[in-house]
Amino acid sequence: MKAPQIVLTTGKRKTAVARATVRKGIGTVRVNDRPLELVEPELVRQKIQEPLLMVGDRTKTLDITVSIRGGGIVGQASAARTAVARGLLTWLKDDSLRDMFRHYDRSLIVNDPRRKLPKRPGGRGARKRRQKSYR
Repeated sequence: MKAPQIVLTTGKRKTAVARATVRKGIGTVRVNDRPLELVEPELVRQKIQEPLLMVGDRTKTLDITVSIRGGGIVGQASAARTAVARGLLTWLKDDSLRDMFRHYDRSLIVNDPRRKLPKRPGGRGARKRRQKSYR
């Protein structure tokens, strides 16, 4: 079966949405038009690199471009991580890789459905309430 020319995938976490494009190339990874090496803070960079490090040398012939919108920096990193992992799975078509991702962390393949609870009346947030005084 012939390898695809280009693979488009998405990843979501909270309100962050990442779109990853995987194509044949020289091994560059760009996040929001910046090389992955320049992404700060380091923890975010490491989070995005996880699926790339797990795949290893097979990414040397791929160019990956990730575009992220919405959310905070950690939510964006998680969304990008999911999008990159899904793109690699679609491009490489390797079932053992899917099992390895699933065994390591299920959120590499599956979007995290958790969302923020809306604020409700009677308090300052979703859960906090004003105390009752009976005397």
